[in-house]
Order: sequence, then structure tokens, then C-alpha cells
Amino acid sequence: MTQEEMLRLVPETLRKIESEYNVKVLYAAESGSRAWGFASPDSDFDVRFVYCRLEDSYLLLEQPRDVIELPIDDTWDVSGWDLQKALRLLAKSNPSLYEWFRSPICYWDTGFSGRIRPLLERYYSARHLFYHYISMAGNNARTLSGSETVKPKSYFYVLRPLLACRWIRELGTLPPIPFAELAEAVLPDTLRPEIDRLLELKISGAEGMRIPHVPKIDHFLDAELGALSDMLKTWPEDAFPGWEELDRFFREEIR
Repeated sequence: MTQEEMLRLVPETLRKIESEYNVKVLYAAESGSRAWGFASPDSDFDVRFVYCRLEDSYLLLEQPRDVIELPIDDTWDVSGWDLQKALRLLAKSNPSLYEWFRSPICYWDTGFSGRIRPLLERYYSARHLFYHYISMAGNNARTLSGSETVKPKSYFYVLRPLLACRWIRELGTLPPIPFAELAEAVLPDTLRPEIDRLLELKISGAEGMRIPHVPKIDHFLDAELGALSDMLKTWPEDAFPGWEELDRFFREEIR
């Protein structure tokens, strides 16, 4: 399946979701390696969306699931968050949500991205985003140990959140989605040849290919994880703006 075909197929699928689940899809975008710019030829498509239900359904004592997930296959992985869940995660500067709304590949937008953008800026917490990314890098780093070979994508799933942390630390703004922009700004020059070779392998090879460990990259990841984790320990908490604006936005959207 090509990206052009997905641009036609995804809206058709979202319309079916609206009908089957009795919801309104507000926004949908590509997430994961295709949005980041290092997809393999056989990488699947990660479609993520935000939806809302009918107003009365939020008043039920027994609330339905706040996630819609379609069966995963070799072509795509489609899932969405209820607006209420999305706003609660926005309050915590959840990186996935921020990345969806800044993805270079948008499939569906009812104007919602423009309406929510002021809230994304208002509730952005550099510390919280940094914490999420360093946690993501640490969890993904566990897949690198215990074997003599490693998937190139496993390196990037650690490297990308670490570079995002570097961006936040050094530039103080939201990190870009494309990996190339992150690398250009904050990747050490001494590591660039190894990363360029690894990126070429990732883009040209199969999703499941394995390669020997690259000691120079291993050392960098270990050192960065330690240094960035230590930095977080002394980072003061940001002031929380409160729930009033999010509550008001939620009420306006479901009505």
C-alpha cells in the first residue's frame, strides 16, 4: 500500500468508524516511523485519530471504552482516543498527542487542529514532555540488550526520544517530528557517520532485519540516558494551568 492510496483509504475507513461506533472523528494523522521519516519498505501505517461521542453518552454511569482500535494487520494499525481521554493526556503534555497534531501526514481534519492548538501551547510543559521522552527511551533501550544482534529500528526508537530530550534541553521548544530535523540540530557530529549508515539500512532494509551492535551508538545511548535522567532529578515542576480551560473546550466540542 502506498501513501497516496492511504490518503484515499483512511478517510473511507474513518467514515465507517463514525457509522459503526456512532462517533464523530475530529482529526486523524500518521504516527510512527512514516511520520518520523525512517520507514522501511514494508513498514505498516500507524493511523491515529481523536473522536467524540454524543453529548448524552458522557453522562452515563457505565462509560464505554475511551479507545477505538481496529484489528492490526500487515498494512496498518488504526486506533483513536476519545476526546475526554485526549484532553486528560494533553494536561500531562503527552508526547503522542503532541506528535499527532504536528504530524506531516494528516488524513482528516474538521478544523479541530486549529481549535485545539491554543490548548496545546497553553498546557505544554517542557518538564513533562522531557519526562515522557526519557521514559520512552529507557523502556525501548531494554530491547537492545541480551542479544548479539539488534533491529535497526530498535536503535531509532531509543535515539529519537533521546534527541527530542536534547532538543527540549538546548532549544526549549517542542521538538520537530521528522528525525532528520532532530539529528541536524542536536546529534553530535562525531556520531553522524554511524547514524547515517544506520538510517540507510533502516530505510532500505526489511522491518525485521537484524544487524550486529554498533558499539559507538551503544555507548552514546547509555551515556545520554544517564545524563538526561540525572538532569530530570533537579528539574522543578511546572505550574499547572488548571482544568477550567480544558473543561470549557470539552463542553463546547461535544455540543
